[in-house]
Amino acid sequence: MRLPAALFAAVFAYLAVGYLSGYAPNIRWRASGPTTEMSKRQLWLVQAGLNISPVRFWSVSVVIGLFAYLITSGISQAFWVALPPAVVVMFLPHWFYERRRLQRLSAVKQAWPDGLRHLVASVRSGMSLPVALEDLSINGPASMQEALERFPALSRVFGVPAALEAVRDELADPTTDRVIEVLLVAHERGGPIVPEILHDLAESTTRDLRTVEELRSESLEQRLSARIVFAVPWLVLLMMTARDGPYRVFYKSAGGTIVIFVGAVLSFFGWWVVSRLGREPVEQRVFGSTASEVTR
Repeated sequence: MRLPAALFAAVFAYLAVGYLSGYAPNIRWRASGPTTEMSKRQLWLVQAGLNISPVRFWSVSVVIGLFAYLITSGISQAFWVALPPAVVVMFLPHWFYERRRLQRLSAVKQAWPDGLRHLVASVRSGMSLPVALEDLSINGPASMQEALERFPALSRVFGVPAALEAVRDELADPTTDRVIEVLLVAHERGGPIVPEILHDLAESTTRDLRTVEELRSESLEQRLSARIVFAVPWLVLLMMTARDGPYRVFYKSAGGTIVIFVGAVLSFFGWWVVSRLGREPVEQRVFGSTASEVTR
């Protein structure tokens, strides 16, 4: 018990001092998989609003997990009791930024109908589609401004099609894929039919988003219940071992270790099953490049 605690404390102190002093350790691992996987991780971080590397993100997560382990082990004085909550805490940043990423992408999807109507009004007032898109990046909904922030500069350097494709690849969302493809066709063809095309696209996108929102609302209660059922037993176990007594003695023994190990395996397996069953249906991307083609 003392040896793992001392080891974790030393690693935590080393990483904490490095990040607080601005001299973070330059941790590098040899890539064991293809570069596309690393690019997907980097794209995930960009979509979550983080401008850091995957290695640094997980290094900070490990530091947080070690800190949580020191606290829980100090309370329970049992290594295996403290380990599962620490592992959960280590993954909290990932879950937090995954939620933030989904919220950002959802905000963009929810704003597309208003953004398309903004484009329709701009085109009907006499603007060309590229100028209307630049106006949308400045005067449109907040999420649209964020999504199209780089469009004006990219369109001047690489052209409108390349700029739209860059926005599409950065968002990596099926709804955005459809919208961008229609915008590309509208920019290529032009003519008076463009406002009608954009108006029809806004109406169909609104119907699709309304259906997705209904599905998400129906599954919200199940997701909350699954998280509560997962967390409560471990909180109770931590409270039971917070004081000296038969519970702490048992869970520090070999038999208690087996019980905790089996319980942890069943808990994480149950979490995985519930997460899979409660996962929202994800529409597959038909258009757009893979994450490996996104350059930073």
